[in-house]
Amino acid sequence: MKVAISIGDLNGIGLEIALKAHEKIKKWVEPIYCINRKMLEKGAKLLDYKIPKDFQTIEIEGDFEIKPGIIDAKSGEFSYKSFIKAIELAKEKKADAITTLPINKEAWAKAGIKYKGHTEVLRDIFKKNAIMMLGCEELYVALFTEHIPLKEVHEKIKKDDLIQFFIDFYKSTNFDEIGVLGLNPHAGDGGVLGDEEIKEILPAIIEANEMLDKNIFYGPLVPDIAFTSKKGRFIAMYHDQGLAPLKALYFEQSINVSLNLPVLRTSVDHGTAFDIAYKGIAKTLSYENAIKYIFLHKN
Repeated sequence: MKVAISIGDLNGIGLEIALKAHEKIKKWVEPIYCINRKMLEKGAKLLDYKIPKDFQTIEIEGDFEIKPGIIDAKSGEFSYKSFIKAIELAKEKKADAITTLPINKEAWAKAGIKYKGHTEVLRDIFKKNAIMMLGCEELYVALFTEHIPLKEVHEKIKKDDLIQFFIDFYKSTNFDEIGVLGLNPHAGDGGVLGDEEIKEILPAIIEANEMLDKNIFYGPLVPDIAFTSKKGRFIAMYHDQGLAPLKALYFEQSINVSLNLPVLRTSVDHGTAFDIAYKGIAKTLSYENAIKYIFLHKN
């Protein structure tokens, strides 16, 4: 199975992780690294790493000075080109899936790139509503709303939209039991603390289960106790509701998965870590798990 690896921002820790983990991940997949040979050699020299003989690269336009830990337009532009090349390989059936190493959103902005991140690019190119799921085998959390102000979340909690999200999420994962978090404290406490659970979330759960003719979804769950077992599959109503407990429990091993697309994309669940770039101390577990997810779910 071939996986296109988007190399991320070369001023960050992405290349170090790719080089460190190569021997391990090639046991699961055949990686194709979206980086040209010249930039690979520059980065490996800075790291004082040897390039594995079977480290398969593909030509990406770009030749610039790597500046560890610096937000830079050239590095941002190269990371975007690397991602676009990975998407092209997947669309052309030259790769079976995509894994992305971290980009810097400010560097993309400096390079004049209109997108804020990977998921936005995927939605635009494939014209599909990508679902963002994060976690690890013990605990996965999908986000119904993502990067919007908290004050706007309640406006998005609508039954029909929830039903579509539930169905798409199930079809993308085949999880057999999925907990749905309530929006309000105590899941609304019978309407005393908010009625979204009664008017929108519970009816969506009931109708989605009826459409699937099986009881997949349950809830609405009281958000502050939903994660006490430290395991399961959940849908959170907003970003921090799901990700704060996830990252408290499984920060180093969790991954980001883009679902409901024609191609499976996984990613590390951390940033460019400019503060430790090219110091040889970056950890690879999240990246390894991102590759392993593809190995387990594409076979």
